Amino acid sequence: MPKMLCSCGNILRFGDIPCNIQYNFISDVDYDKVQGLVDSEELYTQMKMFFVCEECKRLWFFWDGFDNPPQEYLPSK
Repeated sequence: MPKMLCSCGNILRFGDIPCNIQYNFISDVDYDKVQGLVDSEELYTQMKMFFVCEECKRLWFFWDGFDNPPQEYLPSK
């Protein structure tokens, strides 16, 4: 099962489908390129992903896929 350690010490498990901590998104510019009937699998491959730590609410963005380390974002207090 895929997992990673958050900076707060919580283990983020993201092997479930659907995954409760995974969010998919696409830029407005890339979305505007989509026209006509949409192939959901093709659209999915264009999306970026991030995970939310359930403990500390950090966001872990995978801007360049899972082969590269994610970028960590902290919530403001």
